[in-house]
Amino acid sequence: MLGQDSQHRNFRQTVLSIGGTVVVTSVAIAGLILGLRELGSLQGMELAAFDWLMRSRPDEGIDNRFLIVGVDDTDIQTRKEYPIEDGTMAQLLTKLAEHEPRVIGIDILRDVKQGTATGRTDLMQILSANENIAAVCVVSKADSPGIAAAPGIPEDRVGVADFPVDAGGTVRQGMIISIPKASKLPKPSEHICNIADPENQLPSLSFQMVVRYLAAQGIEPELTKSGELQFNSTVLKRLTPKSGGYHKIDTSDYQILLNYRSGKNAVKQVSLSDVLANKVDPALIKDKIVMIGYTAQIVKDTFYTPYSAGSADSQKMPGVVVHAQNASQILSAVLNKRPLFWYWNELQEGLWVFAWSLVGGFLAWRIRKPWLLILGGGVAIAILLGTNYIIFIHAGWIPLVPPVLSLFGSAVAVILIDRYAATIVKTVKGFLKINIDIDEDKKNQEVAAITESNYFLELQQKAKDLRGRDELENLPITTIPVVNNLETNNFLPDTIITQPANTEPIEIDYLQQVRDKRNQLNSQETVLPQNQNNNLEITTTPTTIEEPDELEYLADLQRRSKKLKENK
Repeated sequence: MLGQDSQHRNFRQTVLSIGGTVVVTSVAIAGLILGLRELGSLQGMELAAFDWLMRSRPDEGIDNRFLIVGVDDTDIQTRKEYPIEDGTMAQLLTKLAEHEPRVIGIDILRDVKQGTATGRTDLMQILSANENIAAVCVVSKADSPGIAAAPGIPEDRVGVADFPVDAGGTVRQGMIISIPKASKLPKPSEHICNIADPENQLPSLSFQMVVRYLAAQGIEPELTKSGELQFNSTVLKRLTPKSGGYHKIDTSDYQILLNYRSGKNAVKQVSLSDVLANKVDPALIKDKIVMIGYTAQIVKDTFYTPYSAGSADSQKMPGVVVHAQNASQILSAVLNKRPLFWYWNELQEGLWVFAWSLVGGFLAWRIRKPWLLILGGGVAIAILLGTNYIIFIHAGWIPLVPPVLSLFGSAVAVILIDRYAATIVKTVKGFLKINIDIDEDKKNQEVAAITESNYFLELQQKAKDLRGRDELENLPITTIPVVNNLETNNFLPDTIITQPANTEPIEIDYLQQVRDKRNQLNSQETVLPQNQNNNLEITTTPTTIEEPDELEYLADLQRRSKKLKENK
């Protein structure tokens, strides 16, 4: 029975220890980490972790539904054209149309005439006549009036060239729908891409490719009850300001996370010269999505991606390839069930962070040996990384950096509280004592400076002189009549008989003079009881009274002054 009671008490003490140290500390650390995350302080680290996980995934290879006709550096140097002229663009579109692509997307701005008037006319005729061609424009922003699409292209076949770029220039999001913003600059001309109206919702070039490609298969976009777009059962989950590791992003447009296929081999690429020279297999074009754009480095139409940090060369991806990656992820989700990115809500993320904070605190509380604690922490981190990696492969973006920080933070905090709290308190007290001693010395030095000043010494001397004169004038005299049969035991014990004398005044210090003066003012006269036979009358000196509290400070000043003089 006693053993059971002892076990019960030990179990209760263990639970209280865990609750009082581990749980409370874990809650505090998790709250701190989540608070920093809410402020956006961890966004940079979380995006870096996202990029690392993206680069760590297996390469999914080429999406054979796409072909990119790139205008590279060789094309520009060979043809001596930059930008590519309207006549050359018309020839390219004619060649491609011969092989019956399902849809063609032009990621080259053509609002201004390039080349001859004949070439311009030919291009406009092809753009207006071919229903499978879409061309880009640039929407207006606060600092830009926008750029119109090529003349001749109908408004329903205009796609937005813009896509969201994170701080640092990295593209992690794909654009679906964009709305032009009001510009502070004057408009050279009004067009669909610079009309700032909430109802003027323009599809991106990649979304134009998706809609037209799926329309041929009888799949149309629909709106969900939440206002999101979906194809069949595939919902394009719109980004919010706090999606995944984001906490400070502009989500005024319809944007989704970009689930890249590959860093370098996402789609098949050929050159402009190859198409014009009939060197491209028609099977690569027939019933495919063909996208035309600059791939030349000189054009600067390239962007950083999550793959950039792991590349020694070709760190940037051409814009036309980014558009193709965005279109590919949507088509793969609709037709191949390849998942789009998903993420938890804030409550789920908070519980996840707290759970790992609890793990770190429990390991630190349970394991006493440092090398075992390091080993246990390493295993916990490995499990966390492995879990995140597996979930990321399946397109789940859950917190990684906050759990790591909370795990380490809780472990360190529990160690400090559970094992070194007394040492820390002692150290702090010692530090405070040092400060108090330092302040006391400083105070003594200031007091010494005051008591040793000439002004203070003069006051002290004047008081001494005045007290000496008062002592001579007010010296009490006791009259002793002649008495018969005088017995000494009739006097009160405290009575002091003074005799007039021509004695010199005794030199005493200032404090003694103040004390005597104070006693004289506050004392009461003591009178002996009269004896019927002796008729003795005695006047006594004032009884000594304890020094008043007001004099303590002056006494303390003198003591400190003397002490400092002795130390010198």
